[in-house]
Amino acid sequence: MDEPTTLPVAATEDPTLVLLKVEEAARRLRIGRTTCYALIRSGELESVPVGRLRRVPADAPAAYVARLRAAQRTT
Repeated sequence: MDEPTTLPVAATEDPTLVLLKVEEAARRLRIGRTTCYALIRSGELESVPVGRLRRVPADAPAAYVARLRAAQRTT
């Protein structure tokens, strides 16, 4: 019998990740890497330093979108 094949979960969709690379966060938001760094610099997208690296908490992209949606409703 043929065994069912499963595709590996992409790193950007792995629900066990706690921190994302900036590129992964940008991919989730469907924006460019430079735009993502600009959002981090402005404080709109949360990030944390890990040594010399910059990481985005896995829930931060969704929180950013929620703030955008709330701001849109109030205008």
